[in-house]
Amino acid sequence: MTTTQLYEGDVGELSAVTRAAALEALVADLRSPDPAVRDDRAYVTAARWIPDLDPAERQDLGDRMAAYFTDPALQARTFAPLVLARIVEAGCWSEMWWRPFADWYPAEQDLRGYDPALGWLHAAAHGADLLATLARHPGQDPQPLAELAVDRLLAPTDHLFDAQEDDRIAYALARILSRPDLTAAQSVAWLEPIAEIFRAGEPGPVPAWVSNTVRTLRMLYVLVDRGVRTRNTDEPPRPVTHRVQVLEALADTLTIVAPYMG
Repeated sequence: MTTTQLYEGDVGELSAVTRAAALEALVADLRSPDPAVRDDRAYVTAARWIPDLDPAERQDLGDRMAAYFTDPALQARTFAPLVLARIVEAGCWSEMWWRPFADWYPAEQDLRGYDPALGWLHAAAHGADLLATLARHPGQDPQPLAELAVDRLLAPTDHLFDAQEDDRIAYALARILSRPDLTAAQSVAWLEPIAEIFRAGEPGPVPAWVSNTVRTLRMLYVLVDRGVRTRNTDEPPRPVTHRVQVLEALADTLTIVAPYMG
């Protein structure tokens, strides 16, 4: 049976031996430089199979994806958070996966959305997708999630977001700010490092990473004002927990770099 034939079936229909081999092939294909193999085939299969894996298999797959954060292949690093997000949605999360992710996300240097040979890479957006998914995971402390999003935004880069990465990070922050266990102070404290950077700015061309941050906060303002929808569902928008305080803090922060707002 070819890998393509394996992927066409349901994982529950495979024998134990074939199932183990199929999962090994899936892990390998998730770092393939061929986007038709990695994105169109392996990731789609992973998203379909993960809910039907047993807990030990999901744990092992998560361990393998966490190890990919230090892989030399860019596409392996950038697809790891997507697969981990699907594992979290299936109810599995290990604290052992947090540190590899948190070390990688702000440190990744190649933030291109798309490469003609490798296809979609989207490190900033895919990391944000994992943050957004973790925001709804029971027992997850929301503060480190927001702080990690800020670390990504404030990490110097010459790459200007060009594939809606700012929207995806804003969405993740909005999901984090929707957590009911956040206090009003916690809902705005994550903005202070950004405000400090903005206050220290000097006249001249706006660095790409500052522009990325400003655009992210603008989209976040819209999401906080309008409410946050769960993607691919008909659920009504969910309000952030401390809407008024967050809107005021966002406006104050943006006014630092756009004083005509005041």
